[in-house]
Amino acid sequence: MERLQIVITGLVQSVGFRPHVYQVANLLGLTGWVQNNPSGVLIEVQGISTITFLPRLTESLPSLARIDDIKTKNIPLYNNEKNFKIIPSKLGESRTMISPDVSICSDCLHELFDSQSRYYQYPFLNCTQCGPRLTITRNLPYDRDKTSMDVFPLCIACRNDYQDPGNRRYHAQPTACAKCGPQLSSSIDVIAQAIIDGQIIALKGLGGYQLICDARNETAIDILRQRKHRKAKPFALMVAHLRDVESIAEVDNDEQELLMSVARPIVLLKQRDFTLPQSIAPNLSHLGIMLPSTPLHYLLFDALENTQSSILVVTSANLGGEPLIIDDIDAKEKLTSIADLIISYNRQIVTRADDSVMRMMNHSPMFIRRARGFVPQRIKLPYSIPPTLALGGHLKNTFCITRDDEAFVSQHIGSLTNKPTIEFFHESLTHWMQFLDVKIERIACDLHPDFYTTQLAHDYNLPVVTVQHHHAHLASVASEHHILQPALGLALDGYGYGLDGNAWGGELLLFDKTYFQKLGSFLPLPAPGGDIVAREPWRMAASVLQQLNLNHRIVEKFSSQPQAPLLAHLLKTNRSMPLTSSCGRLFDAASALLGINPISTYEGQAALQLESLVTELEVLPNGWYVEEGQFNLLPTFHHLLNINPIMGANVFHGTMIAGLTDWLAEAATNLSTDIIVLSGGCFLNKVLTDGLYHGLHQRGFKVYLPKQLPPNDGGLSLGQAWITGTKRENSCV
Repeated sequence: MERLQIVITGLVQSVGFRPHVYQVANLLGLTGWVQNNPSGVLIEVQGISTITFLPRLTESLPSLARIDDIKTKNIPLYNNEKNFKIIPSKLGESRTMISPDVSICSDCLHELFDSQSRYYQYPFLNCTQCGPRLTITRNLPYDRDKTSMDVFPLCIACRNDYQDPGNRRYHAQPTACAKCGPQLSSSIDVIAQAIIDGQIIALKGLGGYQLICDARNETAIDILRQRKHRKAKPFALMVAHLRDVESIAEVDNDEQELLMSVARPIVLLKQRDFTLPQSIAPNLSHLGIMLPSTPLHYLLFDALENTQSSILVVTSANLGGEPLIIDDIDAKEKLTSIADLIISYNRQIVTRADDSVMRMMNHSPMFIRRARGFVPQRIKLPYSIPPTLALGGHLKNTFCITRDDEAFVSQHIGSLTNKPTIEFFHESLTHWMQFLDVKIERIACDLHPDFYTTQLAHDYNLPVVTVQHHHAHLASVASEHHILQPALGLALDGYGYGLDGNAWGGELLLFDKTYFQKLGSFLPLPAPGGDIVAREPWRMAASVLQQLNLNHRIVEKFSSQPQAPLLAHLLKTNRSMPLTSSCGRLFDAASALLGINPISTYEGQAALQLESLVTELEVLPNGWYVEEGQFNLLPTFHHLLNINPIMGANVFHGTMIAGLTDWLAEAATNLSTDIIVLSGGCFLNKVLTDGLYHGLHQRGFKVYLPKQLPPNDGGLSLGQAWITGTKRENSCV
């Protein structure tokens, strides 16, 4: 007989792991104990069957658990030990993280609608396999007194469940019932009736307030747009069942699996024709759809069953550009002018988390926004690096903190263009630093000298590494795929500060974790008005016309734009303008030239509408060429002047894909590499990404795309951290 001490690290707290250990030990007749500790879970076990303990333990883990490492050692026997027990958590330096917030499990869902259950129709039931985690947690180790459930003492029945190792609510920190737990401020029936009556509801969700209305009520949708000052940006939908998804959108097996995953993200799906008001997603081919994630949502749909209001618009409750509202007082102050009814509950949201948004690319899910359901999952690095804080980008900000060979990327923060979002950034950073308890040695930031994060980096009195934007994009992908050798990378996005001070965004780089060499780029074009071109695509179209020696067509083509004559004159007289090699701006220009979108009211609108028109790709022979390392699509733009928008969308996408495939294949062959990395916000375009991936794959190249983070600026911080962790101090890359 022997006694083992076992340390298990990974996702082993808040997921029912200790009860699982308890059950396996008792099944084998072993004695000892298990506890949460700062590293994960510590076990001591002894008995005749200790040799079979670990195989039994690891063969059927709780659904949310993940084991990263197991360390064992033999220790002296205890002579008078009678049983196996779970003992209180051990305090100390935190080395483990909690699980993300996850959707209601099947057992809890059954209880929710079981009239014999004491959890019947209780909107906040949960267990070790589901419910809130990050959004209610103040500190680690994960215990009830370190969550916002600390103000809800357990009733006798709940305490019995909480203390019973055989119960799935054993040490489920958020557990409660209607007798002792959080309460909703209004009844479900009142909420449902308000939706049926066409009202707009502000409902406190898991990670923040949501604005909700009937998706079939076009009047309600129009009112929501007016009140939220959201002219055309698409709204997300929530439906009760998969069959409801299939009634409004095309969904394949991969998309079904993603919709039904425990993270319950919003998934972009191709909409069916004429099934819902076009005002939900004006001039777009895809809808963002999610299934319910909380008991509260399921109860709401149950109350709406057999009504015409069974599909809901569900969008973040925030003021333009500001973070999601989580505070009840803020909700009353800021949402009264938008919502007809504000519904809250008396459990505090500690950390806000937007809905995650995803899209299937090449049968693999790709993030558009990473937050609820996935954060704070760690990303495993190829090896340990010094503790680094990477502050991310200016738009779609996230930050990244590294600890040994792990990287922790924050939830979506947003654009650091206003005081509330900057405050959210600092609140979240403080919270994460407390969670991870690391002593940062290096700071990483973007190369742009005027970004808030760049200026903040120098306030830490620590070594700072400034990282070029597109190098960070590509390094982010390389780090998560553990690519250690030099690779060919293509970064396509809207904007990144270049080494020459110009706006880059279509960059062909040879890179690794410490350096990059620019091999080529898209043809730089004048950007009339600088940053404003992103909001007014007609300006980039005018720039293209000038390059085609068709200046006289600018006023004719854009007669509705008051500044068109002046802009045409400035371009004709070669007035000094900033240059951009941005791929995103070319999508804008194509959209405007085809008459699809001359003025954008939200980021990426012109490109999204262009993509939505694609029916069948066409390649224009000689529609591109590469000269002195510059990828030139001007022949394709000339062709767009003479065709309709649908044909134009087909030709523009098809020709760009064919041209980029040739360009990349030739460059990779010249470098004798078969590794090609793709990143940047333009790769959220499914037509472009699928086409380029398949074209390169067919030619025998290994193509790597982001998997655990978005390709847009939400993934920058990981790349910054990876580069900085391997660079010398006070450097620029």
